[in-house]
Amino acid sequence: MTSPQQTHESHGHSHSHGPAAPVSQHLRKVIAAVLIPFATAVVVGLAVLWPGGAPAHERTGVGFDRQTEQGRVVQIQSVDCKDVNAAQIPSTGDTSKPQGREAERAENGDCTKATIEVTSGKEKGRTFIEVVQPDAPRQFHVKQGVVVAYAPDAPRDLQYSVTDVNRRFPMALLAGIFALAVVVVGRLRGLMALVALAVSFAVLTLFILPAILQGSNPLVVAVVGASAIMLLALYMCHGLTARTSVAVLGTLISLLLIGLLGSLFIGWASLTGNTDDNTGLIHGLYPEIDMSGLLLAGVIIGSLGVLDDVTVTQTSAVWELHQADPSMGPRALYRAGIRIGRDHIASVVNTLVLAYAGAALPLLLLFSIAQSGVGTVANSELVAEEIVRTLVGSIGLVASVPVTTALAALVVSADRSGQKDSPVAPTTAPTEALPPTPPYPAPGGTAGPWSAGPAGPTGPAGRTSTTGPAGLSDPEGPDTAPSLPVQSAPARKLGGGKGRRRKK
Repeated sequence: MTSPQQTHESHGHSHSHGPAAPVSQHLRKVIAAVLIPFATAVVVGLAVLWPGGAPAHERTGVGFDRQTEQGRVVQIQSVDCKDVNAAQIPSTGDTSKPQGREAERAENGDCTKATIEVTSGKEKGRTFIEVVQPDAPRQFHVKQGVVVAYAPDAPRDLQYSVTDVNRRFPMALLAGIFALAVVVVGRLRGLMALVALAVSFAVLTLFILPAILQGSNPLVVAVVGASAIMLLALYMCHGLTARTSVAVLGTLISLLLIGLLGSLFIGWASLTGNTDDNTGLIHGLYPEIDMSGLLLAGVIIGSLGVLDDVTVTQTSAVWELHQADPSMGPRALYRAGIRIGRDHIASVVNTLVLAYAGAALPLLLLFSIAQSGVGTVANSELVAEEIVRTLVGSIGLVASVPVTTALAALVVSADRSGQKDSPVAPTTAPTEALPPTPPYPAPGGTAGPWSAGPAGPTGPAGRTSTTGPAGLSDPEGPDTAPSLPVQSAPARKLGGGKGRRRKK
């Protein structure tokens, strides 16, 4: 049976495995004095640069700038390509070049004629014919959802055309599985992470993108938007604590370093940011946008997510080290934390490089087919952008480890005397309190309120009381008179009476 004393002590010991004790009140004020002006500047920046929505413009019908509707494949027919490609120039029969092979297949192969029904918009229910070549990478099947482009100025028979496949359901299902996995494993913290993710997308779509389209400086917009995402995401996921504030400071310093290095090397390497059809379309629609600044904004926003991971991990590691050994000073905490950070650096840098390489894999294949040298490939602007993006972001990540570790070591070890303001759990379990010494029995063997049995002091109901740690038979020390062994009533019945009769 557990005594109230034991219950209280067990509860007190369990606190030592919980979150680390907060820093002193004085140090919290110092952190607030740094972060409150920064948060205020972010709010002011959001208010000044808030775009109020994307600017309106007339659609050009080029690329993504087209009006689209939803459609569905209702019928599939196999036809001879000669019947549907009559307007094309006849093939010459030369299949030694890609153009000749495509023309040969288009003339002699079997094509697919798909009947598409429009399922949204003003002309819902209208059908049109889409011819699919035999070598087309995308083939249709009945009841498949598609995305159709609508050109109101084109002739009626050519107003609609299929541009893509409708992937909403599998994408939504995958997102649901992801959210369920995060909540099941992360529980409340995972739920808050999903909320923070939604907030990040809201800042991106409601502030960053429209503000850049309105003509604001992309670098300033990216810094303000990334700072807002950082503050909201970190504090929502990890709580309004000094530990989170140190991670915010480390992330902020690293972002500033990434911005400075990115601005320097993007200008030095003469990177324009206008390297493909999409950036060319953006520059054509909005010539006032600084494309090199847009490239730098992408570097900052792209590095923010990994920076959060590194700074939070390093801060938590230093806090846990301090909780495990409160006697460690800032130098010892920094050395122990930086050893953890070195492993983190190796994995994160490799992650960034592989992520950018995977995104640019088709481009790298093209250079490999052309048998271009490494120097030629790296010198092209399309690849040089990815190299600068990767290296600048990696330098910021590497720098965030010692910066955040040093800040955390200084904060968690400073003002130790002030930590008495906060409840600190004991590092070791307290020694169990010893029960009061029972009174000695009366002369003649008569037991008092407590009688000493062979297993220790026993109460009136026969329960064995806790006697303290093993090996302490006499808690009051050697100067106390030893207690006399007195038999209890059951012991007298079993053998004590016979002894007295023999004595008589």
